[in-house]
Amino acid sequence: MGILTVYDNKSCKHGLKSAWGFACVVDRRILFDTGGEGSTLLSNMRALGVDLSRIEALVLSHEHWDHTGGVSAFLEAVREAGKEVRVFVPCSFSSGFKQKLSASDAVSEVVEVQPHSPEKILGNAFSTGELGTWTKEQALVLRARKGLVVVTGCAHPGIVNILRYAKEAFNDEILLALGGFHLGSKDVTHAFRRLGVRKVAPCHCTGEVATALLKQAFGADFVENCVGREIEYEAL
Repeated sequence: MGILTVYDNKSCKHGLKSAWGFACVVDRRILFDTGGEGSTLLSNMRALGVDLSRIEALVLSHEHWDHTGGVSAFLEAVREAGKEVRVFVPCSFSSGFKQKLSASDAVSEVVEVQPHSPEKILGNAFSTGELGTWTKEQALVLRARKGLVVVTGCAHPGIVNILRYAKEAFNDEILLALGGFHLGSKDVTHAFRRLGVRKVAPCHCTGEVATALLKQAFGADFVENCVGREIEYEAL
């Protein structure tokens, strides 16, 4: 099982496009966020050998453009492939956005994730439920044999808060934290260690200073994340 980053500010491999935003494919069956723009998303997915017909679920962390900008293009590609997906959004998404999703021929169901209410997506993948007060957001939690893998879009509710909540709600240790952490120059290394986080793979909006601090603190357990990076894990 693996998490493949398909949209990010940085690219790991020649021929892949980088742009502000984030998206990753989980276990080749779930697309988490869509980046800021559809053609870049689809170009990278094709170049990385992602089979759109295998995607069963689209999970959107929050409604900001750099995570939802590729939605229309992705759904059109799914429709052209003759497939449908279930879409999971925090219940705070605007009614207009949810109506557009419901109107798409490529969407079989729009699931509105409720506050602090974990929701099974498929297999070993769960939503945390909607978290936060101002910018509300959901994160993805994957149950792995060695602990939880937590994937965040921007972590606006606070990456430490999200990880603490996931650890308590799912009653397991944090194997890996991956995605945008929205930290700037904030140092969360001690908080991560107190929570028992074993590996980190920050990207997108984490911030250069915060990323450098995490890299220094985690050493071999720090993963350089960018478009084209696939991180494997052993699922339950």
